Amino acid sequence: MIQPETLRRQLRNSPLESMAEAFIHSTISAMNHRRHGDLDKWVNIIDALPEACPSVVELDQAVVKIGRIEDMDADARDQLKQLLLELQPWRKGPFEVFGILVDSEWRSNIKWGRLESVIRPLKDRLILDVGCGNGYYMLRMLGAGARYVLGIEPCQLFIAQYNALQKCLSKKYEAEKYETGSPSSILPLRCEEIPFDAIEDKGIGFDTVFSMGVLYHRKKPMAHLAELARCLKPGGELVMETLIINGDAQDILVPKSTYAKMSNIWCIPSELKLQEMLSETGFKKITTVDITATRIDEQRRTQWMTFESLSDFLDSGDQTKTIEGYPAPLRIVVTCVK
Repeated sequence: MIQPETLRRQLRNSPLESMAEAFIHSTISAMNHRRHGDLDKWVNIIDALPEACPSVVELDQAVVKIGRIEDMDADARDQLKQLLLELQPWRKGPFEVFGILVDSEWRSNIKWGRLESVIRPLKDRLILDVGCGNGYYMLRMLGAGARYVLGIEPCQLFIAQYNALQKCLSKKYEAEKYETGSPSSILPLRCEEIPFDAIEDKGIGFDTVFSMGVLYHRKKPMAHLAELARCLKPGGELVMETLIINGDAQDILVPKSTYAKMSNIWCIPSELKLQEMLSETGFKKITTVDITATRIDEQRRTQWMTFESLSDFLDSGDQTKTIEGYPAPLRIVVTCVK
């Protein structure tokens, strides 16, 4: 889905231009080892999307808006909706695309609202979004004035969703003669596949690194924190959102099999344990900016995500517990500095 020349074009005249070949090498290696069986189907869907020039693009709003309903005729809009629905499940959002509301499982604007006023201003910053999904937060970062945003995401469906949104934006870029398209890219990489040596050799660290909803998926969480630190320039800010449990500095939940029906949850620390882990990695100025229990009105089943969601993951008789009997999802946002 991501061709070397496309990536070179995306990185041209970006802050990451000098590292383009390293990122291309990592991307080709990852794609050679991981190719989803539906990838060709998703590429064909994106190719078939009807195009129109959006008369408005609003990236700084809760519902990211691309175009108005009158920018596209009714038949083309019906075709667009059906093709976008074929790319479900849409986990992050919401988006409004030529009048079509893509009502994602997560109302990600709620999470963004918890942190946007307490993190460092993103204007003119070089940003890395680890586990970026379909790019909802990346678009919000661009809406906040980021200079360039690089996302990494191993799930190829989410990358297909991002590319579908970029195609809906493409006529706008052409009209504005912005040859390289959006000042953002998503690469199909896991965090450990980032070309850290190239980042360090070129001396180009990121101003801000986001890791949102990733730490608990990592078998070796301390290694993940070390990887995030390697991506940051000295003084750069890490914004982390993750699951926690209530408890003291020694408490950490290691699920026996699944947590909230998820089999890839390896450890959930307490707030104090998370702060200790960040401190041991070398981060300073560790600050908890939000702790919120996940609510059913924030994560739910929709037309755009028809599989099980939060209400199915909780104990039907006691929603303070997961279906396995563990504490229900409690999320923290922490900021800290390298």
